[in-house]
Amino acid sequence: EEKKTIAVTEAAAAAIRDQKGKRPGNTEKTGQRVGVKAGGCSGLSYLIAFEDDRLKAELRNEILAAARDLFARQGYESVSIRKIAEKCGCAPGTIYLHFEDKDQILSAICAETFAILKQRMAAISKDSGDPLERLRRSGRQYIQFGVDHPYHYIVTFGVAPGAPANKSDADHQAGMECFQSLRECVQSCQQAGQLRFADVEEVAQALWATTHGIVMLLITKAGFPFVEQTRLIETTLDMAIEGIRAR
Repeated sequence: EEKKTIAVTEAAAAAIRDQKGKRPGNTEKTGQRVGVKAGGCSGLSYLIAFEDDRLKAELRNEILAAARDLFARQGYESVSIRKIAEKCGCAPGTIYLHFEDKDQILSAICAETFAILKQRMAAISKDSGDPLERLRRSGRQYIQFGVDHPYHYIVTFGVAPGAPANKSDADHQAGMECFQSLRECVQSCQQAGQLRFADVEEVAQALWATTHGIVMLLITKAGFPFVEQTRLIETTLDMAIEGIRAR
């Protein structure tokens, strides 16, 4: 029994090595697996199927990364499925195994961006401690996210040339869930008596306008002689927080 297990493991490893470099959606028919024969070992089939799923997921991520780069640099309208495929090194038909069209690729990029941003913002909004300091940290986190992920930000917020101004309902909902984390931080400040404004929505929108503005400047105006980046971000946040602090 031990020898049989070793043989299966070695066969699986060999088959997986053979699969390296083969992209899902190429000329081989779906379901054909290197090293798998009719009536073969179920353990081997499972291992190879697992590897095949991993390769598909990797290719999907490569497609999204290539599309982000192209949309941000060349503009949404000028990028075709063929261009995305060329950047990924696969056939155009392979793209359609993962996405129906270019709009669906854009939607997937937005979903990915908002998922990352929501996770970061939600973690801060649920922290304990001084509410106003928490609000400052949420602003810092938002700005840093945009600076660290410029292509995510440009494409998701519709500022890539030719990108649709109106996203899908799902994308809009995901964006509003991120904004809700900011609202919650502002609400906590109001409840603690730390704000000089009564309208939570007004304050939240003003703060988003401030943070969005500095993100866009930092990622699209690289030629401007900005002061040291961290200093600029902290000064902007100081001005924003002090502007809403209760006197």
